[in-house]
Amino acid sequence: MDLGLTGKRALVLASSRGLGLGIAKALASEGAHVLLVGRSGERLAENCKTINAEGKGKADWVWGDLADDNFVEAMKTAVKEKLGGIDILVNNTGGPTPGTAEDMTADKLDTFFQSMVLRVITLTNAFLPQMKEQGFGRILTVASSGVFEPIANLALSNTLRSALVGWNKTIATEVAGFGITANMLLPGRIHTDRIDELDGANAKRTGKSVEDIRAASLKTIPAGRLGKVEEFAAAGAFLCSVPASYVTGTTLRVDGGASRSI
Repeated sequence: MDLGLTGKRALVLASSRGLGLGIAKALASEGAHVLLVGRSGERLAENCKTINAEGKGKADWVWGDLADDNFVEAMKTAVKEKLGGIDILVNNTGGPTPGTAEDMTADKLDTFFQSMVLRVITLTNAFLPQMKEQGFGRILTVASSGVFEPIANLALSNTLRSALVGWNKTIATEVAGFGITANMLLPGRIHTDRIDELDGANAKRTGKSVEDIRAASLKTIPAGRLGKVEEFAAAGAFLCSVPASYVTGTTLRVDGGASRSI
């Protein structure tokens, strides 16, 4: 299938590693010009070198921290200078610290709300006028399967990412007539450094070994294994594609069947 992404310009947040990098690579493999964002210049530069060596799409990078008050303005400048405009925005943020609902303090909520919710919304709003003018836009927001079934010891993530579900559905209906889609992509247990970190935290909290934690989690996944970043990223690339023009306001789970909700 031709995804129609050749020459499309994409800004991919939190793409120095993990799911964000996977989506950036998938878009570039379809001919897109991707702008990677993260806090490790060395890692971003190496990622761009790898993507550009494949010779399909093109990759540039810019340093950016979602916690910075100047993040949105910095991204607007970078997109103008390095991409010349934008067709695709991939909203991806790092996860908050593990903890229970009782562990959530006002300071923690405010800190992570700024980087995980506020920046996503304000950045999207900043690029909507151009997308409307050109009659094409793709907004893809990566969240978590915890928005359907809250994940134990991830109360902050369950709470804040759920706010984006209502926002995504709302904005999707508002911009659909301009040729813009807005969808959410929800990872289950995709094998990334983040999963390793969470398994380590759960092992410490429960007194179990990491191996036991991992084995127990695999029993909850009908597919019987962790997902691959490439599998998750392929779904993301499709939602950003031209053939997906009639898919909007959705929340797509890539979880090996782990979620039991309909």
